[in-house]
This record gives sequence, structure tokens and C-alpha cells, in this order.
Amino acid sequence: MKLETANRVEKLLALLLIQALKGSNQAEKAVQLNRAGFTAVEIADLLETNSGVIRQHLYTMRKKKK
Repeated sequence: MKLETANRVEKLLALLLIQALKGSNQAEKAVQLNRAGFTAVEIADLLETNSGVIRQHLYTMRKKKK
């Protein structure tokens, strides 16, 4: 039961982050969700894409910071 509650909380967090980033592009959403602790696979599911695209976004954004 506690695992089920934790999953719901994670899903709510993801929905709130996506809603807050409504004007942002997919890469910015991916970075914020990653910072919140979501994996590339989880982010891909939330943003309805594949994990390779998300990994590329995260790599590109990290490279830009340097």
C-alpha cells in the first residue's frame, strides 16, 4: 500500500512540474523532471517519447552548461 502511495505522489509531482513548464520545450521539461529524480525512461513515458530522445536532451543541456 505504501509503494502505491509513493507512486501516486511521484505521478502528481510529474504532472505539477509539466504543468508549471507549460510554455517550455521538451528539453527543458526533461531537465526539470530529471532534477526531480525521474529517470530517462520515466520522463519519456510522461512526455510520450522514447528514452533515447530524453537522454540526448539531457546530454545536450549538460554540455551547454560547461
